[in-house]
Amino acid sequence: MDNIIRTGDQVQFMPSFGAAILMAPAMTVITGSAATTSVVGMTPCVEGDEKSVVLPGIPYMSGSFVTPGTCTLTIQSLGPDQTSKKTKIGGKAVILKGTTFQAKMQVMSPAMQPAPPGPPVPDPVAMSVGTGMFIPSNMTVMDHG
Repeated sequence: MDNIIRTGDQVQFMPSFGAAILMAPAMTVITGSAATTSVVGMTPCVEGDEKSVVLPGIPYMSGSFVTPGTCTLTIQSLGPDQTSKKTKIGGKAVILKGTTFQAKMQVMSPAMQPAPPGPPVPDPVAMSVGTGMFIPSNMTVMDHG
């Protein structure tokens, strides 16, 4: 049994993305699209709704690149235990809390390495992967499969 994810549930990105470390808590909310159904008064999330989660402007540092840059975080793919094997709405599996999803960090402005007397050196890594998790507000309606 697992919690069904609904509109307004928290999405938390873990701070480590390879060598890159997020410098601020990275949390946002997910929006569900299964409008024909309600779970404890809110719209449930189905497969594909994870693509709507975009968290821009998060500061990060990476190794010797200690002057923070900024990145945008997205959900790259759900974990195997984050979609229901039984419950579908409109032909799409309901999203469950599960364990963790694969997250993507896309660099918007690179972190910099101070290099006196020359100009700072930008972090060459433009994209990195990490993980994240859902924090459900629904503690009553569970999926049984």
